[in-house]
Formats: sequence, C-alpha cells, structure tokens
Amino acid sequence: MDGTQAPADSTPGPSPARSAAWDPARYLRFAGERARPFADLMSRIDAELPRAVVDLGCGEGALTASLARRWPDARVTGVDSSATMLAAAATHAVPGRLDFVAGDLRDWAPDGPVDVVVSNAVLHWVPGHEEMLSRWAGWLPPGGWVAVQVPGNFRAPTHALLAGLCQSPRWAAALADAAPRPDAVAEPAAYLDVLTSAGLTADVWETTYLHVLTGPDPVLAWVRGTVLRPVLALLDEDDAAELTASFGAALRGAYPVRADGTTLLPFRRIFAVGTRSS
Repeated sequence: MDGTQAPADSTPGPSPARSAAWDPARYLRFAGERARPFADLMSRIDAELPRAVVDLGCGEGALTASLARRWPDARVTGVDSSATMLAAAATHAVPGRLDFVAGDLRDWAPDGPVDVVVSNAVLHWVPGHEEMLSRWAGWLPPGGWVAVQVPGNFRAPTHALLAGLCQSPRWAAALADAAPRPDAVAEPAAYLDVLTSAGLTADVWETTYLHVLTGPDPVLAWVRGTVLRPVLALLDEDDAAELTASFGAALRGAYPVRADGTTLLPFRRIFAVGTRSS
C-alpha cells in the first residue's frame, strides 16, 4: 500500500507518527491507478503452480484475491496490521483457499516455505526494510519468487511540500517527527543488491506513471488516503483543517489544473523481483 501495510499505496506497518485507522473507501477512490503497479509487478512473476502465496501488507484484500484467481491451486494468505483493512478484506476470504491474518511485517513469519511472496506499496513504511526483504527471500524454496513495489516519489512535491509544512515554525513542535522522509526508500540498485546477496536472480526497474486526475483538489484527495493520514492523526480537528488548507493550496500550485480540467500527477514507483534457482 502506498500506504498501509498495504495495497495499492495502503499497510501498513509502522508509520512515522501515531497510527490512524486506515479508511478503505478513501483508499479505493483511486483503486484503478493504485492497482496498475500491482499488475505490472505480477506480470514479472513466472511461477506456474505455487502451493503457498503470501501478500504482505494486503490492505483491503481485492488485489490479494486476484492472486487466488491467478493460482487457483495455491493457498493464499494476506497479512496486514490494520484492523479496518482486514475487516474489509474479510469479504474476499475463501475458506481453505484465501485467508487474511493480522500481523506486523517486521516480525511476522510463515509456518513453512513460501513459493511466492508479494508486497505492494508497503515497505516504505518500515525504516531499514532492506534487511526485512532479505529475510523474506530466505523463505523461498528452489523456484520461489519474491516481488515488491515501493513508491519512489518521496522527493516529489506531494511529499516535499508536506515535509516543509511539518518542519515549519507553525507545525514543527507537533509534526516535525511525522514529516515524510526523502530517504524512505532506497534507489533501485540497492534492491538489486539485496536480492542478489540473498542468492536470487533479480529483475529491478522503475516506472513513472502519469495519473490523469479529475475533480476538486484531486492530488490532495490522493494523499489524504496515504501520506497525509498519519500527519493529520496528530492534530485536533481545527488544526487538521488549517494544515490541510495550507497543504491543498501548495498542491494546487505544484499540480495546476490543465485546460481540459484534469490534473496530472506523475508518480514514480520502484519494482524488484527475485527468484531462487530451481
């Protein structure tokens, strides 16, 4: 999740600030845009008949359910730390085939080998996650796959403007520690090194999507479901409204409405897939 231990941009695991409940409906407002990187990630996995598949940071479960449809003979498990996301995911559960469990990705472990390990838009919530990715690679039997995707836009205006507000004199006392970190994810070469050091054959790449958004303040609506969520959790209602208004104005300047009424949101994402030789 771009944001939860989870999906499309959701979860999460630990966030930089006191956790706020994830809102599946808000997160799914841009479900199509958030699902596309997941589809691109899955297209690079060449597992034919996996028996055990795990989605780490499964969010509200719709994308995890697609894994069960792709591999109908596999036992698919979605793991997430958000109770609200897991409640939504439960509607996708299929007894004996697709289940969802609560767990913190920093210490959750499967009962045995896992043929396919997936984590979509989650690792950026976990500082030092390269070590965790290496541990996941250790779960793979010969022929196993691990595939992860992380947002690579932490220096984009969506994050840099919010960080600047959090660190400004007006908000620093309450929000400095919650400011988005520009180094929340590594560069692609670092993920390549993690996977190859774990004995895997690696495929690592990056893509910048140009999302065409509509409606009032669409970029603000996008970040409300992800990076803005833990920041607002630290404020009372009046302060949250004040900060949101300032942030929204800054975003309108950085992402202006085009002549046709749409707004472009460039979104860089980093992908890493590894397989253990059979």
